[in-house]
Amino acid sequence: MSDLRPRAALRTAVVWEVLQDALERRVKATGRQALDVLDTGGGSGNFAVPLARLGHRVTVVDPSPNALFALERRAAEADVAERVRGVQGDAHGLLDVARRGGYDIVLCHGVLEYVDDPAEGVRNAVAALRPGGVLSLLAAGLGGAVLARALAGHFAEAHQALTDPNGRWGSGDPVPRRFTAEQLTGLVEQAGLRVGAVHGVRVFSDLVPGVLVDTEPGALDALLKLEAAAAELAAFHSVATQLHVLGEAAGSAAG
Repeated sequence: MSDLRPRAALRTAVVWEVLQDALERRVKATGRQALDVLDTGGGSGNFAVPLARLGHRVTVVDPSPNALFALERRAAEADVAERVRGVQGDAHGLLDVARRGGYDIVLCHGVLEYVDDPAEGVRNAVAALRPGGVLSLLAAGLGGAVLARALAGHFAEAHQALTDPNGRWGSGDPVPRRFTAEQLTGLVEQAGLRVGAVHGVRVFSDLVPGVLVDTEPGALDALLKLEAAAAELAAFHSVATQLHVLGEAAGSAAG
């Protein structure tokens, strides 16, 4: 999507590619051009506003009033305010503020790292899906953090992250929990979904000096292509900064 370039594309390009394909398949299966999307933890609308621009109806659930205020302003500036609704809430109480079985697509991006019970978070997100719906799950990857700390020369912290049950490199680590691809796919399957795809996100982009991407002609496009090529390869999932899992619910897609 053009509004995500240039730098933000490094963080979102792979996810957007997968998500847009899922949206197109869902539109074709249901015969509805406008889908109902739930973005739990959607913050100020990095995904919600572009989705609304595509014509979909998006409900954003986030615990932060400031983020929801920014979402409202951003949606208004993009002229999609009528298709974006912000609701204060969190993954634990998701079904208190979102419709059970009411959404074609549920986004759960950057949420599982912070909830007390990741399995409950996934179950609640799945409960909000319509039959045949799709869950887009994005969470911090363990291997990417270990690699980043090691390359920065913080070897003890890298070892700590590798051995810590939550994948934390120390008390100063801002991320409460990280996951392996196996852990995330396990959570999705235990919640009753079929795993449709697993992608590594930001395999290289967080390791490449920003000045190189910004100043070398063609570097950004080349890096985007490299990220896309590596994303589906299981060998690179273990070193990705983030992991993206697409889960598909059983049942008629025409719900």
